Amino acid sequence: MRTVRGAAGRRTGAGPSGGPPSDGYDAARGYVLSALARGPRTRYQLTTMLTGKGVAPEVAAAVVDRFATVDLVDDAAYAEAWVRARHEGRGLSRRAVARELQARGGEDEVAAEALAQIDAHDEEERARELVDAKLRATRGLPVATRTRRLVGMLARKGYPPGLATRVVREQLALEPDVDPQDRRFLDGLDGPLSELAERGE
Repeated sequence: MRTVRGAAGRRTGAGPSGGPPSDGYDAARGYVLSALARGPRTRYQLTTMLTGKGVAPEVAAAVVDRFATVDLVDDAAYAEAWVRARHEGRGLSRRAVARELQARGGEDEVAAEALAQIDAHDEEERARELVDAKLRATRGLPVATRTRRLVGMLARKGYPPGLATRVVREQLALEPDVDPQDRRFLDGLDGPLSELAERGE
C-alpha cells in the first residue's frame, strides 16, 4: 500500500478505522494526544488547533471524532467540570462562566445543561462568600470606599449589578458596631453603585 508523509514528516498509512489513507492523520493524532495530556479539551478547541497546524479539515474532523468515540473527548463532561471549577474555585458568576464556555466552542445545549448546576441561590451564596472573604481587608476604610471596592470585585466576576449591590449592603450591615451614619449610607444605596457595578469599577 502506498504511504504518504504526514504534517510532521511521519509516514502514514490507513486513516481512521482502517479507511483509506489520510494525509496527516497520524500527525494530527499526535497533536491531539499531546493536547489532551495537558488537560481536557472540547471538540471545537481540538479541531481549531489541528486546522491551525495545517491539518486538512476532513482529517481534523476524523481524528477528533475518533477520540470522541473512545470517550477521550467529551464536551458535556468538560463543560460540567469547567462550570464547577470556575464558579466554586474562582467565584465567577453564571454569566461569566457562560461566556467562557462559549469562547471554548461549547454547544448551546451542552453549555445550558452544565450551567444548570448554578441556580440563583447558589450564585447569591457564592457572592456572599466572596464579600465575606474580602471584608477584613477593607476594614478601617470609609464605608463608601469599602462598598465601591466590594461591588466592583463582584462586578468583575460577572455578578449582576443589582445582586452585587444588595449583597455588599447586607453583608456590611451585618458587621458589629456599624455606626448610625454608616447604616444610613447602607440603607440608602441605590442607582449610582448599581451603575458602578455594571462598569466593573
